[in-house]
Amino acid sequence: MGVNLTPIIVRNTIRLKDISGKSLAVDANNVLYQFLALIRARDTSPLKGPDGSITSHLVGLLYRTTHLVSRYHLTLVFIFDGKPHPLKREEIEKRRRLREKAVLEWIKAIREGDYVRAFSKAVMTGTLTRRMIEDAKKLLDLLGVPWVQAPAEAEAQAAYMAMKGDVWASSSRDYDSLLFGTPRLIRYLTISGREFLPSKGIFRPLKPELIILEDFLSRIKITREQLVDLAILIGTDFNEGVKGIGPKKALKLLRKYSKIENLPREIRDNVPSNYEEIRKIFLEPEVIDEYSLGYRDPMENELYEFLCIEKGFSQQRVKRAINRMKSAVKHMQQPGLGLWMKK
Repeated sequence: MGVNLTPIIVRNTIRLKDISGKSLAVDANNVLYQFLALIRARDTSPLKGPDGSITSHLVGLLYRTTHLVSRYHLTLVFIFDGKPHPLKREEIEKRRRLREKAVLEWIKAIREGDYVRAFSKAVMTGTLTRRMIEDAKKLLDLLGVPWVQAPAEAEAQAAYMAMKGDVWASSSRDYDSLLFGTPRLIRYLTISGREFLPSKGIFRPLKPELIILEDFLSRIKITREQLVDLAILIGTDFNEGVKGIGPKKALKLLRKYSKIENLPREIRDNVPSNYEEIRKIFLEPEVIDEYSLGYRDPMENELYEFLCIEKGFSQQRVKRAINRMKSAVKHMQQPGLGLWMKK
């Protein structure tokens, strides 16, 4: 879910063509969950291949990725989550309970023939299994698109790569990337231009957003370290927030008292006792330096075998996706736009 900075965030609405040619480190699990939520059959069940395996996430990954790299010349590298921090277990368990509840409500709506309500519940039922993640990595390999296995949080790894200058920005819907220090965050890297709101059962217009960390911190007049303390006060994936303190109140407190240690005792006593450990998760995250960012030509025969024969994809649609990738790689190989690689 990530930290809720919406009430204080400073963002810029952009168009995809505004970031044409940029390189982005994409939170892979984040986008795969989006595909699982929204790409569904008429009966609101996830798409499946002949072998019974779920393919909704592969459909989204194939078509959105090939469109973004060919039409907008974006160089995407996908970052997969590693082992979750022990402090995240409570959040993971909370999400599991919410999914289980949504599954029961989804089944009930299906039985009653209420497919509008069923869809609103279905979008909250997605679970990424190990096989689904391995299928996604295999698809990226066959497309020639680089991916990185993060040792811990994908957003931390993406932010690290952006801070090093190996990519221009991180891409995720969550604001946690800012806490991890990404200089730029792209949210809503979408082609459809809309987002479904389960609570209201409607779609809303959606445009990509660019958040520049330096500008954001300058506008709200705090440092990144203070932003992390602010997040701890309102709640993160690693801790519950202090009751009664939202983003705006937390911001006022940090401006006045500078850091958690200086807060009035009645507030400080309600801050998690392990707040320094939580700080360290964001300010000193576990990341790696060994990764390759080079693009390769797609493996055409293997893609047909994997997607069309094994997963039941349309050969015509797969062919179009392959042609888009070939065009994208050819563009990257033009003088001055050569394939870039970090080892």
